[in-house]
Amino acid sequence: MSAGGGHRVTAEPPYYAVIFTSVRSKTDDAGYADAAARMIALAEGMDGFLGVESAREAVGITVSYWRDLASIKAWKAQADHSAAQAEGRQSWYDAYRVRIAKVERDYDFVREGAQPL
Repeated sequence: MSAGGGHRVTAEPPYYAVIFTSVRSKTDDAGYADAAARMIALAEGMDGFLGVESAREAVGITVSYWRDLASIKAWKAQADHSAAQAEGRQSWYDAYRVRIAKVERDYDFVREGAQPL
């Protein structure tokens, strides 16, 4: 999950956002990048997945977008995702927070010639 990483969300509201904010552990980086890439690939294959945006500085923020709450529940219960969550608590994160929000409105601005989000 690198700065600026993402996949365009094309759904019309309402839909849901899972907002994952985190502070990485300074002691263990083994396997993190591979696991992050694998989680995005797995999420892309889940029913109800709409897209993801991610950035990391001192605090990492990953927002995944989902059609409905049932899709989010299925993602949380997905076996490989559950294993990655456990590894994150054990090794990769000092702290994290998950928020789930309903997106009621979605609009943007894109300068001519610029890449849309």
